Amino acid sequence: MRRWLPALALAGVMTMLLLAGCAPARGADGDLTDDWPTLRVPKPFTPATDTCLPRVTTVVQASTYETVDCARNHLAETIHVGTFVGPDALTEARPEPGSSALRTARAECDQRARQVLGGDWHTARLALSLALPSAPAWTGGARWFRCDLSETGSIDNTRPVNRTGSLRGALIGDTPLTHRCFDPKLIGDNLNYMAPVLCTEPHRAEFVGVYEERDMSWAEFAKSAEQAHQRCMALIAEYAAVPNNSELPYRAGSIYYPPSQREWEEGDRGVRCFLWSDDRKLTRSMRGAGPEGLPAI
Repeated sequence: MRRWLPALALAGVMTMLLLAGCAPARGADGDLTDDWPTLRVPKPFTPATDTCLPRVTTVVQASTYETVDCARNHLAETIHVGTFVGPDALTEARPEPGSSALRTARAECDQRARQVLGGDWHTARLALSLALPSAPAWTGGARWFRCDLSETGSIDNTRPVNRTGSLRGALIGDTPLTHRCFDPKLIGDNLNYMAPVLCTEPHRAEFVGVYEERDMSWAEFAKSAEQAHQRCMALIAEYAAVPNNSELPYRAGSIYYPPSQREWEEGDRGVRCFLWSDDRKLTRSMRGAGPEGLPAI
């Protein structure tokens, strides 16, 4: 049989329940706001340093971020994660190529790369790239930049290649990554590509060093081929231990490789210089060769 509780009696029961609910539980202080743990402020995603990556990218998103063991095949190695500070961190949009913020970040990456490698990465089959947070992450407060090193196929092909093992200390001592001697392949009077060879094999070109062009825009540099040539010729004279005088053009010419426009605008101003022997094949390194080893003919 269904039982019904009179409305008046139900109201009395509800009153008793409500009154009972107002009494503090045993051991409670009656304050409902002081016993909850403080919620942590969420922090933007930041990539890890000293780790290796299966791909190279200029924008890093938390949803697709992935690392691999450096002992396995990988395309890049993160050597440093820095932070934009001061006015560079106050912009509404991510820094773009040409900005002082990216030039500052690139300089920090370059310094860190030299420390990790044990030498200047420009002197070897290596590339240094800069990665930034996504636009929404920047808006959300992310202010980091990532510095990645990659091994490349050649001086002409700067695309990253798969490698195993860390690049830490890779430029200490004798290393196959370092630029040495080349047998340039020409199409007419134009350089097609630089074929690397042993310096004891017949060749016409040799890497002599890097100079930095700090005071030029990319447009100005593109119009100053003669100045780049002269800067490289000075390095050639020093490298081969010959006088930098009017006879130098009769001893050797130059080949130079600047950074890409994007790299230049980010702050990389390292120009790679090569000794070029137009009229004869060389069968030894020209380092310290002197006037007799590199005669004016």
